[in-house]
Amino acid sequence: MTVLLALTPGLIFVFLWIWKIGSREAGLPPGPPTLPLLGNLHMFPKSLAHFKLTEWARKYGGIYSLKIGPGTAVVLTDVAAVKELMEKRSGSTADRPSMYVAELVTGGLQMALARYSDKWRILRRTAHAILTPQASLRHIPIQRAEAIQLLHDLRHHPEGFYTHIQRTANSIIMSVLYGKRSPRFETKQTTTFYKVLHDWEGILAPGATPPVDLIPILKYVPERWAKWKQMCAKTRRNQRDLYFGWLDETRDRLHSGNENGGYMEDVLKRQDELGLDREMTGYLGSSLTEAGSDTTAAYIHSLVLALVAFPEVQRKAQEEMDRVVGEHRMPTLEDLEEMPYLRAVILETHRFRPVTPLFIPHSAVNDEQYKGFRIPKGCTIFVNAWGIFHDPVLFEDPEMFVPERYLLTPNGTKPEVGLDASDLRPNFSFGVGRRSCPGIHVAQNSININAMNLIWAFNLSSPTDTNGNSISVDTFKYQTGLASGPSPFECKIATRSAKKAELIESEFVESTDTFLKFEHGLDAEDKQFVAEVRARR
Repeated sequence: MTVLLALTPGLIFVFLWIWKIGSREAGLPPGPPTLPLLGNLHMFPKSLAHFKLTEWARKYGGIYSLKIGPGTAVVLTDVAAVKELMEKRSGSTADRPSMYVAELVTGGLQMALARYSDKWRILRRTAHAILTPQASLRHIPIQRAEAIQLLHDLRHHPEGFYTHIQRTANSIIMSVLYGKRSPRFETKQTTTFYKVLHDWEGILAPGATPPVDLIPILKYVPERWAKWKQMCAKTRRNQRDLYFGWLDETRDRLHSGNENGGYMEDVLKRQDELGLDREMTGYLGSSLTEAGSDTTAAYIHSLVLALVAFPEVQRKAQEEMDRVVGEHRMPTLEDLEEMPYLRAVILETHRFRPVTPLFIPHSAVNDEQYKGFRIPKGCTIFVNAWGIFHDPVLFEDPEMFVPERYLLTPNGTKPEVGLDASDLRPNFSFGVGRRSCPGIHVAQNSININAMNLIWAFNLSSPTDTNGNSISVDTFKYQTGLASGPSPFECKIATRSAKKAELIESEFVESTDTFLKFEHGLDAEDKQFVAEVRARR
């Protein structure tokens, strides 16, 4: 009894200490009620988290906190807070949360997920050194040629539009980075890439692996007893076979004097100068390929979906296109300056369905204070782009696709809101602070070229049932991954005129010389496909 009495204060202390785990500490922003140990972990959504985080933002404010077990997350759905904390104080918020499975698969070298370290700084500096606005201009010919092939593919096989768009996005970034294109979706490098990407995104999906970062002892479970570790090992092998294979092909081509201007050629030439080893170089290419393929495809899919769902917008954009470009030539990037409505359509697509509705989480490097709230060192920071872009205080009828909002104000917000364009800059969808997308110039050129071509060339409309009645498309049925794009959907695609059809065919033929520079290592089936397609002329 005496021993029990002696132990009681200690037991009470331990109980109270455990009970406090998961509680919201003093000074943190407000948020949903917590449970002991769990905090808000039990209520954190496993998919499409931006919807729930936006719901909580409307209740708890533009800056609120969540307790994820003993850890803390701060959610920003306020433009001023994002600008101050993520951009003005970007040095304090540029880290990423610990993600053990990402370390296991990529050695911490996947640039978008890597911690704020010397190696990340070298990767980031390299990306900015090669992906300059001026350097992006030399890749416009292949971007334009690939966009023309998309028109050609859609004309002849409109039912396959979803994978045609994926092929286009992947082939553009492959050509730009490695000087190596894919003439069809079934080209091995493209199908393998999307399979590897699918497996990688599956590992990163919430709930797909145990909470190793919350329960670190799980790291020591032997691989033979941990299926998730086996998945990580398999994905690592497949990634390395693919990405380092491309790197070696580029190096061999460079050494044989067959270079064609791909960015990775520049990286290999300057590897020592930039401070890169083979591992960093290989994963730099993989990071840019994943980002460039996934986000561009997701954006173009969303644009098509929006144009189908809102035909009046499509009609207005076509009227402007016909007025500026007409029937007898295809649009060019220079034409975009004369098309304010189409520029607004492009911006509204970013707002309506952002490809990263919840930016990849940041992590605080230092303690910060903001408007009386404490942002503790090591906390996870979510930037809720969806919640900002769909805030009814900022945007009139945010669930409607209304490009006209960008003709009224530079950032599309209500005139009375009074935000400066720099507070919600047009390229906000490409990320914030030191983690913003380094390939923005290449990506914007691809988006602009394809948006102009699609509106110039086709009437996009809803599918119909057996009785000819229109079937509405679902603008909320979206997939999650490194980028968020619509789930496969149906639509009708019809060339707008015989003259446009003729131009698509002739432009596709004229693109052959551009394509040939990038058609390295095609297998027999690809060569046969290319020969048959070009024989049609």
